[in-house]
Amino acid sequence: MCIRLYIMENDLIKSVQSFWNDRPCNIKHSAKDVGTKEYFEEVTIRKYFVEPHILEFADFKKYNNKTVLEVGCGIGTAAQSFIENGAIYTGIDLSDKSIEIAKNRMKIFNLKCDIFQSNIEELYMDKEFDLIYSFGVLHHTPNIEKAIKNIYNILKPGGEFKLMLYAKNSLKYFEITEGDDQYEAQNGVPIANVYTNEEVMKLLKDFNNINIIQTHIFPYKVELYKNYIYEKRDYLNYMSPKMFEFLEKKLGWHLCITCNKPI
Repeated sequence: MCIRLYIMENDLIKSVQSFWNDRPCNIKHSAKDVGTKEYFEEVTIRKYFVEPHILEFADFKKYNNKTVLEVGCGIGTAAQSFIENGAIYTGIDLSDKSIEIAKNRMKIFNLKCDIFQSNIEELYMDKEFDLIYSFGVLHHTPNIEKAIKNIYNILKPGGEFKLMLYAKNSLKYFEITEGDDQYEAQNGVPIANVYTNEEVMKLLKDFNNINIIQTHIFPYKVELYKNYIYEKRDYLNYMSPKMFEFLEKKLGWHLCITCNKPI
């Protein structure tokens, strides 16, 4: 039974890797030639424009001269932000294509770091980190419990773990279950789990000071957004910013979670 489970998980991991190799996360955040300086600059601008809550959640300036491991570095947008704010950065990703692009990005901007291809479920490191950061990645792994155990083991006592997971009690998940096209939610990815706050607390039972903030409702018309036109969905045009913020806190797609490893 254990051997069969391992084979099934290994096949799932390969399918997830293949998916992200074909379409690295945020690869279409710019229409410019992939890999150019102008391309990466536009990717960064669009990423933080569409998901502005990342800037407060990641709090890049806080980790000046701190050791940071990013689980799921993608094409290196957060990596660049951490490094430019003084972090001692290490990044991993399952997608070797994403790693290739991220390494090229670091070379273009003359940024020093350690980035390599790895699966967090199998990762072993002989060093510990002040922060382990994973935004929108761990809900795509077959065995999140195993991934979190590995993260716990390489986090310094008192260190921070910041992760984003998809929210089950969200407008986005309701739309998905109704069969609506969900381009922005990586429609077609082999694994995209969703979680309640109670399930998050159970996953992180070995950590202290667990704080969960629910946020992010994607406001734009998808077909226009694909063409870099930012027109809000019709029903949101009649909603005040304060009401929209309230709705995000109740039905947002992102659970932004911060916790600490006990000292």
